[in-house]
Amino acid sequence: MRIILISIILLSVTKFNSAQIITEWFPTELNVQPFTANILEPKVGFQYLFKIEKVRIDIGTSHDLVKWKTDEQSFSIGADFFTYTRARSEDNFKFPVETIDYMFGINGGFKSSFKKNEWGARLRLSHISAHLVDGYYDSETQKWLDGREPFVFSKEFIELMGYYKTYGLRVYAGFTYNFHIIPEEIKKGILQIGFDYYSEHLRTSTFTPFIAYDFKLTGIEKYSGNNIISAGIKFGESTSRGFSILISYFSGKSVHGEFYDLTENYASIGINLDI
Repeated sequence: MRIILISIILLSVTKFNSAQIITEWFPTELNVQPFTANILEPKVGFQYLFKIEKVRIDIGTSHDLVKWKTDEQSFSIGADFFTYTRARSEDNFKFPVETIDYMFGINGGFKSSFKKNEWGARLRLSHISAHLVDGYYDSETQKWLDGREPFVFSKEFIELMGYYKTYGLRVYAGFTYNFHIIPEEIKKGILQIGFDYYSEHLRTSTFTPFIAYDFKLTGIEKYSGNNIISAGIKFGESTSRGFSILISYFSGKSVHGEFYDLTENYASIGINLDI
């Protein structure tokens, strides 16, 4: 297996080096598109979480700084900066912010295309920190809600994700290693698989229907699964910037670091400005 993998990599590099290479600084589109149902992707939008009556707000971006490309292959280096926030839904259109997670890092992407098929990989080196915010603090009792108090949540990790795409269907698998993490009881390794499908048969000149699924095998003292399934419509090209309306279902450990030990399940509806 190792010999086959090394042979594929060497063949790709040789082919890439032998072709005419074009260098593009600050390209408009990402070389490797975000994986639709994956939580840790750049998003700009919000979702209302029905069962727990919360609002998730995403503000973030990912940009390729430079891309080298040939007719069939491309390699990029970029950076990620984004936050994902949880707010409580109250009357009079008030949304006290309870917790916020920050992520930033660098990434490298490789893509090879042929006819209607595409395969590639993305490598990320990133940092995440999480914090409770004043919306989770009761000023009258001068106590944090639910008996929870702020603590240090921080991790640095390396993530490798590979994928194969054909006729609008992209399947992917990857591995994340948290080489530094607080609290230390959180497992350092994460296995991940998923897919996203943007229907070429049901698409119109205005929008494209999609469905996506993501599974992470992660854990604290023992491993458990996090599941996310999303479906919706995207206005604009499926492989470029656009606007999406989606519904989702989540089950597993909370995506927010300050609530890492809580098991949650809920349906949601939201919008997203796709990067």
